[in-house]
Amino acid sequence: MSVVRFVHLLALGLWIGAIVFFSFVVAPAVFGVLGPERAGDVVAVVFPRYYLLGGVAAAVALATGGVLARGSRAAGWWTTALVALTIGLGATAYAGGVVEPEARQLRAAMHAAGEGSAAASDFHRLHATAVGLNVAALVAAVVGLGCSSAALRPS
Repeated sequence: MSVVRFVHLLALGLWIGAIVFFSFVVAPAVFGVLGPERAGDVVAVVFPRYYLLGGVAAAVALATGGVLARGSRAAGWWTTALVALTIGLGATAYAGGVVEPEARQLRAAMHAAGEGSAAASDFHRLHATAVGLNVAALVAAVVGLGCSSAALRPS
């Protein structure tokens, strides 16, 4: 069971670390140096990998959390952790599987039609949705980590 616990905490750390590093280090640096259009080209290449990494880490955390929860005396902590991880995985999967591909298409249409176009308005709306989903995934992962840690503490 100690290997499962290790993998669970590793997956949560990787997921949280990727979100924090991309959101607070990579994206601001890339946009600050390259400007919106060129930076958008860079993050468009990064996003599929970012969402894949987040989705896999979230799924591993959820699966290992489920294993650790079975028979645990900390059922309340595990229930909260598993609900949070499910929400975070859903946010990550939706952002990567639905929002990002649509935003990629709208970004191309926005560049063709101009910043004042309907495509630009739709792109900015989807970008705000993606940011909200990223925040939801981060909060869910942190709640999942906190509850997992509480559940795993020695009795």
